[in-house]
Amino acid sequence: MLPHAPAAERNKDAILDAIRPHLAARARVLEIGSGTGQHAVHVTKALPHIVWQCSDLADAVPGIAARLEAEGNPRTPPPLALDVAAPPWPVPEAVSPEAFDAIFTANTLHIMSFTHVEHFFARVGEVLAPGGICCVYGPMKYGGDFTTQSNADFDAQLRTRNPESGIRDFETLDDLAYEQEMTLAADTAMPANNRLLVWQRGTG
Repeated sequence: MLPHAPAAERNKDAILDAIRPHLAARARVLEIGSGTGQHAVHVTKALPHIVWQCSDLADAVPGIAARLEAEGNPRTPPPLALDVAAPPWPVPEAVSPEAFDAIFTANTLHIMSFTHVEHFFARVGEVLAPGGICCVYGPMKYGGDFTTQSNADFDAQLRTRNPESGIRDFETLDDLAYEQEMTLAADTAMPANNRLLVWQRGTG
């Protein structure tokens, strides 16, 4: 049986609709924390110009590979084993650094520790091409405040399981993006009290 994430299934159309205009001029996406590979399959079916490179921790790679073998296409290459805190991020031999013109991650930054969040943005700065975009989907805080009580409850659940996890402040993420020469291009409200943040890297 293929790995399956109900949340990814529920939100895949909304995410596709939100990222579609941002990917119109992009060709190669690196997904961090692909989980089940559902987004890769869904997006590449809808956007035939996109090559979507999945990645995740090593123990998740076999499940992603199985989904891509069953449902993928030539634009969903084999997934990479990747730890955000283990630089440099691996890239296929045929791909040079800074070859990805888009990075995408969904529901990961509130799961990982803040140190890993810092690593995430630092590594994005190493592999994202000039003019490329970084797309982050998930719940956010603004000015230190939760947007809903349900998000506050979710944050408490996360911290009970792992004190280093938790919903991140938008302003903190924006500062980390700015350090990598990225500026906010979009902040879109999404279903289930989530956001889609899109930063674009400068071309100079």
